[in-house]
Amino acid sequence: MSFTSGPPQTTQQYVLDHLRRAILTGRLAPGSPIRQDALAEQLGVSRVPLREALKILEGEGQVIYRPRRGYMVAELALEDFLEVYRLRQILEEEAVRRAIDKMTDEDIERLEEAHEDVVAAAKSGEIIAMAAANRRFHFTLIDAAGMARLCKFLNILWDATDVYRSLYYGQESNRERVDHEHRGIIEAVRARDADTLVRRLDDHRTGTVGAFSEFLARRDS
Repeated sequence: MSFTSGPPQTTQQYVLDHLRRAILTGRLAPGSPIRQDALAEQLGVSRVPLREALKILEGEGQVIYRPRRGYMVAELALEDFLEVYRLRQILEEEAVRRAIDKMTDEDIERLEEAHEDVVAAAKSGEIIAMAAANRRFHFTLIDAAGMARLCKFLNILWDATDVYRSLYYGQESNRERVDHEHRGIIEAVRARDADTLVRRLDDHRTGTVGAFSEFLARRDS
């Protein structure tokens, strides 16, 4: 997930950024239809860049296309959601165990800066900024492993659950929990303690899984 700053380079990027923000903030909720004519008119663009942007989001798993119904924001069944997080657990453990001894002081500084951005965005209720900083925090760890394919797979898994991010960050208690858990992760990295780092990342994901699972179970029932 990325958002451009300043004037958009292309109309397609402008449309893509708009759609990402709408999905992440819940303005386009999981399962909601994307009405292309109305959206193109709202944004002042033709259908061409809109279709191109939707194809990118479809490739990421953010939207799906249904014949005769068009595009809609993707929904996850509970079992799909749990599968995504199980795969994340496996791959992220591999990544951070390889990364922890490779991380430089500059890497740790970037980790702390990303966390500070998470906290600042949480205090002001800026969900998009918080999600972007949170992703930067976690991928500072993952990228340090130096495993490009693994990083690519993890980006795909993260994209698949972005549509539910606003549900978690929308609650103040969850935002506070992220702050506390990130601090524990940073402590483990500074201590070069791989086992503690893995355990704290597992706990961090478990809290998110619990909140999302409760929401999805209510929705499905």
